[in-house]
Amino acid sequence: MTARPDSVAFYFDPMCPWAYQASIWIREVRARTGLAVSWRFFSLEEINREPGKKHPWERAWSYGWSQMRVAALLRRQGEDLVDRWYEAVGRAFFVDGRHTYDPDEHRALLGELDLDPALLDEALRDPTTAEEVRADHEHVVGTHGAFGVPTLVFPDRKAVYGPVIVPAPTGDAAVRLLDVVLGMGEFPTLYELRQPKTGDDLRAIAAAFDTYLRARAWRTVENPAP
Repeated sequence: MTARPDSVAFYFDPMCPWAYQASIWIREVRARTGLAVSWRFFSLEEINREPGKKHPWERAWSYGWSQMRVAALLRRQGEDLVDRWYEAVGRAFFVDGRHTYDPDEHRALLGELDLDPALLDEALRDPTTAEEVRADHEHVVGTHGAFGVPTLVFPDRKAVYGPVIVPAPTGDAAVRLLDVVLGMGEFPTLYELRQPKTGDDLRAIAAAFDTYLRARAWRTVENPAP
């Protein structure tokens, strides 16, 4: 069995349902193995930007990008605060169907976390929060070739896209999945391993993501992966 590392950098966009499921899984792994999780930012709005459209940092408000600027401000106080924020944002959006990408709704959520709602406005006034989000994104794209989330970067290993799974496994199954993910590292030229989705699979995924599909306010655009 591949030796388990002590830490992982977990790249996410708060608007990605697959990254949210993987975050539930990685927290379960952390609880069972002590794996240290560092939360890092990735912009689906940027990676899938259509020609001629503005970069997310050029807009007054971008759905995922601007939320991550709030997280960047929180991260300066510690990873645990980002962890708590992402868990709450993910549950509110993907489970409860709340429009966390709306500034007023996001301010309300910050208040529910016993944080100052004005942190959102503070993050948007501070240009360095955008610089931090962009630095994370450009690093994982430029260094590891990332094209989507979840992307996991373990020390001294190639990055892994995934796991793409719903629902997130719990208990011993979560740890077994970690070993599967780590096992790919034994084959550095193994670039892709997928299970085709049947009609039943697609219907199950649609049912699992029904709240997300109803709550989102955008058209999904996905540029081809390298």
